[in-house]
Amino acid sequence: MTVDSQGTASAAPQDAPGRAAGTSQTPPPPSGSKEVLQPSRGRRSLPSGVLPYLLVAPALLSMAVLLLYPLVRNVVLSFQSINRKEFITRETVWTGFDNYTDLLSDPEFWSVVVRSLVFTAVNVALIMAIGTGIGLLLNRLGKKMRLVLSLALMFAWAMPIVASVTVFRWLFDEQFGVVNWLMRTLGFSGYDQHNWFETGFSTLVIILILLVWGSVPFVALNMYAALTTVGTELYEAAKMDGASGWRTFWAVVFPNLKSFFMITTFLEIIWIFKAFAQVYAMNQGGPDRGSETLPVFAYIEGVGQFHYGVAAAISVLTIVMLIAVMSFYFRLILKQEEEL
Repeated sequence: MTVDSQGTASAAPQDAPGRAAGTSQTPPPPSGSKEVLQPSRGRRSLPSGVLPYLLVAPALLSMAVLLLYPLVRNVVLSFQSINRKEFITRETVWTGFDNYTDLLSDPEFWSVVVRSLVFTAVNVALIMAIGTGIGLLLNRLGKKMRLVLSLALMFAWAMPIVASVTVFRWLFDEQFGVVNWLMRTLGFSGYDQHNWFETGFSTLVIILILLVWGSVPFVALNMYAALTTVGTELYEAAKMDGASGWRTFWAVVFPNLKSFFMITTFLEIIWIFKAFAQVYAMNQGGPDRGSETLPVFAYIEGVGQFHYGVAAAISVLTIVMLIAVMSFYFRLILKQEEEL
């Protein structure tokens, strides 16, 4: 209640007459025609289906320039005869499928193919076995020892290829090599200036050790990361059932990490099959081209022998082999996803 200047009492404040009368305070709806707000013509929004493609476009464009064009150019070269003469005169001589038929009928090519496949299979098997074992060891170690072992693995993985090849060549050097010294120290005879690079087989064995040494850290660290996703209650249940370590691995670890093993094996096959720098830098595919794999074989045929058309055909066939392997593993991965 308020009192005005005349001394008369009133029941409501002067600034809210409607409240005293008991009327609603909701403002009345605006009169006249309704106005529809329209976006400004200067700022038009993109369609929802176009924006993702625009965001991916730079990556696709860079891949087309860096990967697609060289691939198409390489396929075109595989149907041409480009030797020393054509390279100097810049002539274009089309031969059709002659490069492919010559390669497929060449016993040396098939020898390199078999060597590459066996070399890749042995490498991948050793890498996966040793890497899995070290990953399991990392999961069992304490924090300090796990840190030390992880750092050692990272140093081995981060070492440049040329530096690692140089170290391995010194280790197996016939005069000052540590391996020959170690064999003589252990009492083995015949290792006085023994040449470990005398044959293609022994050279491939040294390259195999180098590749395994450089690839195991990737598998081991990823294996340890994957093991952290397996619940401890599964290990406790297996322990209560009296399962051994080997049984626990096949019944608990492998089923839960099947995707990890498939993807990692798939990546290792690609990396080992296309390994070039380690094989070429170790002994340039020698002696007598006895340690060549398909990438080195293509490089020597092209750059060393000036058979660029044949080298292009070799690289195309290498890609076809990798695609065949990829399709096999992709089918397994898709089948596993359907089962989940």
